[in-house]
Amino acid sequence: MRETILVIDDDEKITSMLRRSLAFEGYTIVTANNGNDGLKKMLEQEPHLVILDVMMPVVDGWEVCRRIREGGSSVPILMLTAKDEVTDRVKGLDLGADDYLIKPFALEELLARVRVLLRRRNERAEQPTNRLHYDNITLDMDTREVFRESQLIELTTKEFDLLHLFMQNPKRVLSRDIIMEKIWGYDYSGESNVLEVYIALLRQKTEEYGHKRIIQTVRGAGYVLRGEN
Repeated sequence: MRETILVIDDDEKITSMLRRSLAFEGYTIVTANNGNDGLKKMLEQEPHLVILDVMMPVVDGWEVCRRIREGGSSVPILMLTAKDEVTDRVKGLDLGADDYLIKPFALEELLARVRVLLRRRNERAEQPTNRLHYDNITLDMDTREVFRESQLIELTTKEFDLLHLFMQNPKRVLSRDIIMEKIWGYDYSGESNVLEVYIALLRQKTEEYGHKRIIQTVRGAGYVLRGEN
């Protein structure tokens, strides 16, 4: 199967050159000349790799990278930047980019980096994973660690199990009875507020440092893992 590469760059000369060169190498190429169009095509095409320019009007490459990662995608991202500044490169990597290349670049080097990133992606795809992703949260079942962006969230056993249940069922409303049975192993009865206490603790920890709420209350129905509208 031909691998699909999404090129997001507002420079038509670079876009045309990459389209021809990458197609010649056997890849299927999709292009976008701005960040908004790039994010739309990212959802439509589900590419195997993204080549992303930093300096674009309205929505720049950093914002595009951030939104891709917040959406839970692990697609390899190769960023193109005209600035040979360490702070710019670090910013891109911190936002989730896998590699960067400084303009002007040699086509042979770009092709080599594309091959490396796609090879790594395919190697990861062949390995079983015990990680769950939602928004900018990653939950690792093997290490029982939870990260929001790059920040480690310290959770107790029950807090971890509760978040794991939500992340297994994103955007699905879970009733009190289902949650109590899955996490505590018994049918809920009486006036115990143990679930409310743990929901409050989990919200406090996942919303630290100004992060948005992702565990919502659905009155009369239960709770759901979903970003705020």
